[in-house]
Formats: sequence, structure tokens, C-alpha cells
Amino acid sequence: MNILGISAFYHDSAACLLQDGHIVAACQEERFSRLKHDHSFPQKSIAYCLDEAGLTMDQVDYVAFYEKPLIKFERILETYIAYAPRGLGSFLKAIPLWIKRKLWIKDLIKKETGFRGKVLFPEHHQSHAASAFFPSPYKEAAFVTVDGVGEWTTTSFGVGTDNRIEILSEIQFPHSLGLLYSAFTYYTGFKVNSGEYKLMGLAPYGEPVYRDLILEKLIDLKKDGSFRLNMEYFDYCVGLTMTNQRFHDLFGGPPRTPETELTQKHMDLARSIQAVTEEVVLRMANHVHEVTGKRYLCMAGGVALNCVANGRVLRESRFDDIWIQPAAGDAGGALGAAYMVWHHYLGKPRDADNINDKQQGSYLGPKYSRQEILSFLEENHIPFEHLPDKELFERTATLIGEQKVVGWFQGRMEFGPRALGNRSILGDARSAKMQETINLKIKFRESFRPFAPSVLLERVSDYFELDRPSPYMLLVAPVKEELRLPPPDEEVKGLAKLKVPRSTIPAVTHVDYSARIQTVSSKDNPRYHALISAFDRLYGCGVIVNTSFNVRGEPIVCTPRDAFNCFMATEMDYLVMDNFIVSKKELLDKRPGSQSRGQEDE
Repeated sequence: MNILGISAFYHDSAACLLQDGHIVAACQEERFSRLKHDHSFPQKSIAYCLDEAGLTMDQVDYVAFYEKPLIKFERILETYIAYAPRGLGSFLKAIPLWIKRKLWIKDLIKKETGFRGKVLFPEHHQSHAASAFFPSPYKEAAFVTVDGVGEWTTTSFGVGTDNRIEILSEIQFPHSLGLLYSAFTYYTGFKVNSGEYKLMGLAPYGEPVYRDLILEKLIDLKKDGSFRLNMEYFDYCVGLTMTNQRFHDLFGGPPRTPETELTQKHMDLARSIQAVTEEVVLRMANHVHEVTGKRYLCMAGGVALNCVANGRVLRESRFDDIWIQPAAGDAGGALGAAYMVWHHYLGKPRDADNINDKQQGSYLGPKYSRQEILSFLEENHIPFEHLPDKELFERTATLIGEQKVVGWFQGRMEFGPRALGNRSILGDARSAKMQETINLKIKFRESFRPFAPSVLLERVSDYFELDRPSPYMLLVAPVKEELRLPPPDEEVKGLAKLKVPRSTIPAVTHVDYSARIQTVSSKDNPRYHALISAFDRLYGCGVIVNTSFNVRGEPIVCTPRDAFNCFMATEMDYLVMDNFIVSKKELLDKRPGSQSRGQEDE
């Protein structure tokens, strides 16, 4: 039984293929199109999924689309009518797109793919809930889904038992925690639907001085985590911006112009909305535990990518453990939609052991064979060294220990926004300068943004206050007290905090002594585990820096050519693809001018 799941037309379009309930492939369209957060119909992702399974579209039994377009259109239309005559400009931009294209999803799917079978449409938050619970390890669990907005729903909770999910309660548009967070993303000068990570990373540089103001004026938060927003301060219902003049007056000025200087005020705003978000999510989790009585919690929706809030839920809520869908945003909706067909529509059973999830490490994208990589290197006259596994891991670990920055390209590409060791840029976590070096010279992004540690699963508790796996880099936990360095005698404020080493692994220790942790097991990723193990043997450190293999504004690399182009367009020192090592210095020595050529190829 082959079920194709699709999400499209908002952001992060994706496709997923379930075969007899097993995830065969899943991928975001951006990785193929090279357009970050590509929202177009995922034609290339669908083609990849079918190719991975060795199928044609004729062999697909069902297609599932991740939401109900008619209900979403109803919400948009009703909102415009409710606020009329305000919002005419936004209305004139949005409605023609819906009437021409977005309403006719079933016809569009059949036209674009040639599919002639049944197309099914679960609700948006059903898809999120299914993506959270069905691949999770748990036989039964509560779930919470929080995002910007689906059709009408912005937040839901319920219960998953065996092969069924049931939504028990919802919060509906325009009251949305995701849109509240995005309003501050916009106000602090970052891009909505992609800059929320930056806001989260900026928060520890500030103080929560606006927290009480937000709770007093913008959000009416109840003890159970339910809330209502004061819509007098927001413009997203009818306008082309998130906030309005009243919001700007409340916080003392207009939104920050993108790319201009970040002030202490912006850092304080980031810290304040982060504090409010954590409070909402934590109250919500405790209420859901009280209502459902379940031991475990599953999470999805864009807000579930807020790994600082997730860490607090793990540590402070009453749940024994939590599991978060790695592609928690709209991309994961494709997976959830396919699961809804398999378990709900077809009634197929589900097996779970409360230990192992079905996500396969989220390594669900394309893989390139050794021969394909070799052919690429030879055809492009790229000098390389080929090493067997043991030597490769030892050599790469030595390079990292020598403060070299390494592009690491192995196996199947990750599904979701995090690089988990197959499309990663690696560095030495012990280096006080590594964070700034990678941010400015390799990623070309803001210097304040933190990097995640990849740590051997068996050694996670040696470095962090965490006693369980975190394979998907979705939990933040404190660095162990004994690894921390004493603060400087004089108080340091703002971005100057970046210059102060905080621990013996400073490259992955944020300014509040936290880290966004990825645990690496020999079961999920044996090659990446072997590399970190080699680094541990050589240097006595089971942690390295892991950031996604891309530069600012571009998606994570997919193909060997993507990886090589990114390598050449940055100041990375080495590129390791499968068992081949490419040295930037050797390449430039042998091919003068090749750096500019690499950028042109891109």
C-alpha cells in the first residue's frame, strides 16, 4: 500500500511516501529547487519519493494533502469580511491566487502528477498531531500542536492511542502563539516564517523587561495555558504586516529595519517574548497532563521547533518524557497526512514499544553512492584523497582538532530544518573562536547565533544536564556546572557577551550556559558516531560543533554539486564526501581561480 503525503502553498512544501505504514522517503522541495522555504507544488520531492521506492505514480494508492483548502479559504474570506473595508490591498493580492490555484488542489495534484486515484484531505492540525504521535515510540500519549494557523485552528491538544488520535480541545484564529512570536520576529527586523530561530538565539543576550507588558497588553493568558490576543495591536488579519502603529507605540518606535544594528532593546524584546512563549507552552503542557493523565507528550507545529521551550517542558512539566516531530513545521504535515490515511482512513494497526521511534533518525532524503560522488569529482577535475573508513574518521577528527572547518556529506539527507550529521559543517567545540569563525566566514550570518553540539549518546550526561537521547536537536539543556568557567569580574552586556568563553566547550555554549543538543548513537548514524568517537579518542572530548551545510539564505545542500559549490563559496578548509577528502588549499594551489568558478557554478 503506497500513500503519498503532500504539503504545499504556505511555506516549506514537502512530500513523503509511506509504504505499508513504513516511511520510505520524505523531503522538502527547497532542497531540490534551492529556494529557501520553497512553497510551490513539490514536484521534485514527489519525483524523488517515487524514485526512492522504485514506483511510478500509477502504483500510488492514495494521495493525502495536509489540510482542507476549502475551510482555509472560508477562514480567509470571513476574516476579510469581518474587518472590511480595512485590508482591501491584502485582499486583492490574496484572493486571486486562491481562486486561480489554491482552491483546486485535487485537480492540481492530478494535473501535475497524473494521479487518477483518491485524494484525501485531513485537517491541518490533524496532520500535525499525526506526525507527532504516529512515528513516536509511544503506545499511547498526549499531544500538543502549536503553530501560526491551519484552517482555523492555531493550537490543539488531544490523545493518541494505538492507531487513533483524538483532538480534545482547540484555540482558533486569530488567537495564535505562533503569530504572536512572528509579530516580534517582524518587529525586531527578522523575516517572518524563517527568522524565528534568530529571535530565539538572540533572547539570552537580553533581559525580560517587556514580559509583564506583553502579558498585560497583548495576551490574556489563563492558568491552563489557553489565551486570547488583543487584536488591537496586530495587523496580520487584514494587512501586509504583522504589527500596527499601536504595537509600535507600545514598544517605543517603529520596527527595526532589517540588517541594521541590533540594540539592547531588540535583545530585551527577544528575551521577553521568549519568556512569555515558554510560560504559555509550560502551562499548556501541565494542563494537558492533568486532563489526559498520560505519561508521555508528543509535539508538532512550528512552535515545537522552539527547543528552549521544549527543554523546559521536559525538565519542568509533569510528563515522564516528550517526543517532538523533527520536521515539526508544515513540511512534517506531509508525513502526518499520509499517516492519517494509513491509520485513520484505512484503519491499519500500529506497533510501538515505548522505546524506538519510526523516524529513522530523520535520514529520509536522497543518498548519493560512492561511485556517483567519485564521478562528480573526476568529471570536474577536483583533486581528492580516498581513505578507508577507519583512516577517514581519524584524519577528519584530526583536522577538526587542528581548528579546521570541515564540510561533512554522508548518506541520506535529513528531513526537517536541522542537519543531523549527514549534511553538516563541523568544527572544534573546544575553540573559543569557532562560533564567530563559522558564523562570519562560512555561514555569512549574524555573529550572535549559537551552534549546536553533536555529542556521543553514551557521553551526553558528561557534558550536559540531560539524561536521555535528543537525536533531533530539539531540546536545550544546560552545560554541566563543572564545565562552566567563572564569569568575568566586570558585567558584560549585549553582543559583547559573545566574546566571553563560558565553558570548556565554548563553541557550543550559549551565553546563558545552554546548548541545543544532538545526541549521536551508533544505531542511528554509525559513521557520524565513529567520527565523534575518533575525536574523543584523540582529544578526550566527545562533543563537536555541528551546523547545517549551507550559507545564509540558502537551503541545506542536497547533492555533491551543492556541497562542492557551498564549500568553494566559503572559507571552509576541507570537504569530506563519503570516503573522499577535498582540501581547499590543495584545490586552489592546483586550480588558480577555481574559487570564483565554484561561486559561478552555484
